[in-house]
Amino acid sequence: MAKADYYELLGVSRTATEAELKSAFRKLAMKHHPDKNPGDHAAEAKFKELNEAYQVLSDQQKRAAYDRFGHAAFENGGGGPGFGNDFASSMADIFEDLFGEMSGRRGGGRRADGRERGSDLRYNLEITLEEAYKGKTATLKVPTSITCDACSGSGAKPGSKPKTCSTCGGQGRVRASQGFFSIERTCPSCGGRGETIDDPCRSCGGAGRVTRERTLSVNVPAGVEDGTRIRLAGEGEAGLRGGPSGDLYIFLSIKPHPFLQRDGADLFCRVPVSMVTASLGGDLTVPVLDGQEVAVKVPEGTQTGKQIRIRGRGMPVLRAREQGDLYIQIVVETPQKLSARQRELLREFERESSKDTQPESASFFTRVRDFFAGGE
Repeated sequence: MAKADYYELLGVSRTATEAELKSAFRKLAMKHHPDKNPGDHAAEAKFKELNEAYQVLSDQQKRAAYDRFGHAAFENGGGGPGFGNDFASSMADIFEDLFGEMSGRRGGGRRADGRERGSDLRYNLEITLEEAYKGKTATLKVPTSITCDACSGSGAKPGSKPKTCSTCGGQGRVRASQGFFSIERTCPSCGGRGETIDDPCRSCGGAGRVTRERTLSVNVPAGVEDGTRIRLAGEGEAGLRGGPSGDLYIFLSIKPHPFLQRDGADLFCRVPVSMVTASLGGDLTVPVLDGQEVAVKVPEGTQTGKQIRIRGRGMPVLRAREQGDLYIQIVVETPQKLSARQRELLREFERESSKDTQPESASFFTRVRDFFAGGE
């Protein structure tokens, strides 16, 4: 049976780059790996074919020979594909990703030199709407892990040093044969650090970091919204044995305001006015977040729900020289606990009112009558 074309096996063109070959092989190898397809002989055979194709096409000399002579270039002792240590070493990063994904170890914080990056931290900070309007400098007390001063993060007792790992020779990785190919894995003796500690630091127990409460200052810019995230690079947990620190993420929440509601950069204020002021018109003063008061003119005949817009008195827009607007939402208050004289005056007003005085109610009831009259 004729062998399949190597390029077709990997699903790439004959002009594919080394990166494209590697990416295509990795996806297919993960799909057909025997560990993901136990008992599936077809998948195992496919996996071997993929390995063979990638070994040839990832080697410039072998690829050139294959492009010129096809499979015949490797027949009769012509340097056919094998699965020796050189090939395994060149693909170590691929299989490390492959086995890492299958065992759920993807996305770890260990660097190539074995040092572990510290974890990112989260801090929840609640501020008032006034503070969001003006901005502020907040002082935070954050319990976190910091580099051990006694050993300077090495993890070894002062006066001593970590030793080169005897298992991996300081490489942090060991090579092992698995089936028909070899792979490199993290050294089990040193955990990938390439060093071991015989006499650990008493202050940190060999971790190279200790837990302390730190005081930090963070600038909260004017105009921040609820849910805004501020990142402080390198202010998270210290890494193990001298590894880089993680980041600190500050999540902002804004307390509800007693009379202002926010929608983006705009502010809304619900203001009750008397029936007389709504009918005859009048003036109001409304406090705003900068500590001043704004004069608002209520037009004659104002109804509940009317919005009066005051430009530029809302929230500042983050990272922009703009400001939202303030909207005054009028609510006409119905009088309560009337005296006898007040009741008499209102009844007199009702008797003398006309369609022109209360056009909306007159129009509504006219439409209701017309509707039912038409239904008959």
